[in-house]
Amino acid sequence: MPDTKQELDENNESEVKEFDVKEELGKLPKKPGVYIMHDADDTILYVGKAKNLHNRVRSYFKENIGRGPQIDKMVSLIARFEYIVTDSELEALVLENNLIKEYSPKYNTLLKDDKTYPYIKVTLGEEYPRVMTVRQMKKDKAKYFGPFTNGGVKESIDLINKLYQLRTCNRKLPRDCGKERPCLNYHIGQCCAPCEGGISKEAYAERIDKAIDFLNGRQQPIIKELKEKMQQASEKMDFEEAIRYRDLIDSVKKVSETQKMSDNVGEDKDIIALAIDGNETVVQVFFLRNGKLIGREHFYMTQVEELTPDNILTSFVKQFYAGTPFIPREIMLQETIEDMELVERWLTARKGARVHLRVPQKGAKERLVDLAARNAQLVLSQDRERIKREEGRTIGAVKEIEEILGISPLTRMEAFDISNTSGFANVGSMVVYEKGKPKRSDYRKFRMKTVAGPDDYACMYEVLTRRFQHGLDEREEMLLDENSVGEDFGSFTKFPDLLLMDGGRGQVNIALQVLDELGIRIPVCGMVKDDNHRTRGLYFNNVELPIDTHSEGFKLITRIQDEAHRFAITYHRSLRSKAQVHSVLDEIPGVGPSRRKALMKYFKSIEELRAADTAKISEVPGITANVAEEIYRFFNKELPENTASEQSSADEIGTNSFS
Repeated sequence: MPDTKQELDENNESEVKEFDVKEELGKLPKKPGVYIMHDADDTILYVGKAKNLHNRVRSYFKENIGRGPQIDKMVSLIARFEYIVTDSELEALVLENNLIKEYSPKYNTLLKDDKTYPYIKVTLGEEYPRVMTVRQMKKDKAKYFGPFTNGGVKESIDLINKLYQLRTCNRKLPRDCGKERPCLNYHIGQCCAPCEGGISKEAYAERIDKAIDFLNGRQQPIIKELKEKMQQASEKMDFEEAIRYRDLIDSVKKVSETQKMSDNVGEDKDIIALAIDGNETVVQVFFLRNGKLIGREHFYMTQVEELTPDNILTSFVKQFYAGTPFIPREIMLQETIEDMELVERWLTARKGARVHLRVPQKGAKERLVDLAARNAQLVLSQDRERIKREEGRTIGAVKEIEEILGISPLTRMEAFDISNTSGFANVGSMVVYEKGKPKRSDYRKFRMKTVAGPDDYACMYEVLTRRFQHGLDEREEMLLDENSVGEDFGSFTKFPDLLLMDGGRGQVNIALQVLDELGIRIPVCGMVKDDNHRTRGLYFNNVELPIDTHSEGFKLITRIQDEAHRFAITYHRSLRSKAQVHSVLDEIPGVGPSRRKALMKYFKSIEELRAADTAKISEVPGITANVAEEIYRFFNKELPENTASEQSSADEIGTNSFS
């Protein structure tokens, strides 16, 4: 498959300048592939796939064929198009999905708020497996259960660990066996301590098998076993133990009863239906696993004007299953979708097993689809106002900022701030907002390496240099690595559409200097505050731009500025707290945590330790003669008068005693 980014970039300069639509239409090959429509500003308007590029692309430029006002509007904006030939229609489908996800074209139907659901993972690749929660399925030796959409995952895992006394630690076993004492779980009877050799690998494997049976829905054996143990405890008059087993039985029943619906066939299925109201569409998905409804979720679709239900469902199925790690054996749809056979082949290839797309016409399956449709309609009617408010606070606010600055699009914004106390514990923060919402997974914090003292400009220079240099280095590594998963998965590779600095001209100029030195072009905007330290406006292109303080754009800027400040000051306070509990003993060579604790227990204050000779210090358990000599020299080394007075003052500030 061709390198799409490279092809798009290589063709930009030549094709934008001189592009004759009629001439280029005649060059279209009669082969499968993907076509990309651009406007006069070279913005991608639409991405589509075709079995025959020649016929498909030419159809857009025919007159009076009843395409609808939306497509007519798009065609009127097309300044040029390009295409990528593929070996098959299936390859074209995959490439189309990738390009839509990357560019989010204005006239493509898009899936909003793509979600990832938790899975329960049993780490069978380990000699002593664990049961844990994850958000992604990987091709490893582990066994996965889910996805779970209705919560209760943590409760299920906690129950399994209680029932079978499985380990929850991150120790590498058997490598780390015996290196550390068993954790608290062992002492409270919730772990069988394989780290201490408390159980054989075979016996532990039996417990894992039972846990897997439990996750597969076979809870009756464990309920039977718990009832027997409860009866035995009761007969021995050990009523506390009997109550514990009774509570475990209740917990097992509670977990098993969370399933709300089942059918006769214990298969994995998704049921998909939608509701449309004008320009708004909600798609409802029911998740059936092992024949039981484990949850449901709704999704909003945008850019659906003039589209039919089957068109919307087609876009949803392709985008949703391109991003989810789990694909069921059967997907039941409300409508027959376009390229149904092709999509089936694609899903089968992704899953590695046969996948069926079906439109049920009668019976229980049809009723399930109808139920999903009614739920979609309910969500649409109830959430309409909430959606509008949320979009006003996020996407609407971003659009206001775009208009004020004259920059579009502003999908990703990064804000930076500095925090210190008179130059002590200098730190920087980076917060990220995408589409008007905080993306906390991309937040970063920086501790100064080169700046000492209260110099905010120098601190900001270091933070920005480290942030973008790291991003450039990661990008270069990914280009050299054939197995790279892409820029989105790097720590710093994704660059913002706008930099927001906490301050005015000075901070903006520092940012522009860093970007210029690194050869990066990103707009920089300062968030200016008034005398009361409240957001006043934006500093951009050497001009302070006022903002309506009642607008959503202003409120978003304020939230971003406050969040950057909060993130920076929280990190600064944590470092300052650690520094305040720093002991002078930490500076003595050979004195670690254990010896420090022993000295603290033996001597009552720093002054008492300072006055002790080596013989006295050697009496402390764990203190050898050499270490005692080091401690004595540390407190009795000859110092200049001014240094000695400084040392005395430092000791008086919180380090005079061990209490």
